[in-house]
Amino acid sequence: MSERKVISKYYPPDFDPSAIARQRGPKPTGASKLLTVRIMAPFSMKCTSCGEYIYKGRKFNARKEKSGKKYLHIEIVRLYIRCTRCSAEITFCTDPKNMDYECEKGAKRNFEPWREAKLTEETEEEMMDRLEREEGERDVMKELDKNVEGGQTGMAVADALDEIRSRNARQERVGLGKDGIGEDAEAGEKRQREEEDAKDAEIARQAFAKKRKGEEEEEGEKKPDGTINWAGTINWAKRGGKKKQKSGLLPGLKHKMTAK
Repeated sequence: MSERKVISKYYPPDFDPSAIARQRGPKPTGASKLLTVRIMAPFSMKCTSCGEYIYKGRKFNARKEKSGKKYLHIEIVRLYIRCTRCSAEITFCTDPKNMDYECEKGAKRNFEPWREAKLTEETEEEMMDRLEREEGERDVMKELDKNVEGGQTGMAVADALDEIRSRNARQERVGLGKDGIGEDAEAGEKRQREEEDAKDAEIARQAFAKKRKGEEEEEGEKKPDGTINWAGTINWAKRGGKKKQKSGLLPGLKHKMTAK
């Protein structure tokens, strides 16, 4: 609070504020170009000079420098730190592409299995390249499919035209009748009518034969050729078919038996 209220500031007796000259100009270059920032080690590393292991998260006063390189308009920054054991300079820079840091010199990054698995995955640029390549292949396949469909349509049209030509040639060769019906069609219809008439005659013959056979068995009449059906007569005789003689007496009277 005292600092905010400017209570603890010391001004010497010979201080003259008017003697201070205000200047405007370019920023100083050289050693003052590097900005000192407080940073933690972004990954575990081993110093190549003394073999000291530096764990991830250890704090350093690093010097920050612009490398002049860019990735997708993102500026790449270089950082300088010193080993805690031998004070050797270690340099690493940012990696916007993989959202990580990349060690340049002075140290070696420790093996990280999860990082290796992540690096083997498909990046965004690789995915875009793959999609563009697949799109180009798909266009080629579409073009081939269109060509195949066009060829199939052409073959179907050619087959239809051949069929029409053959039918027209057949009609011209056979010739048309008075009613506009070709001879081949008329012959086919005539043959069909003859077959139907033959079938009807056969059915009628079988029906009349069955009826005639039934009448002969039931009535026992004479056959159509004038002969007698003896089978019916024999059956009648077996049944005792003896005719009764008529008597001249009235009904109910009997002959009187006379002894001789």
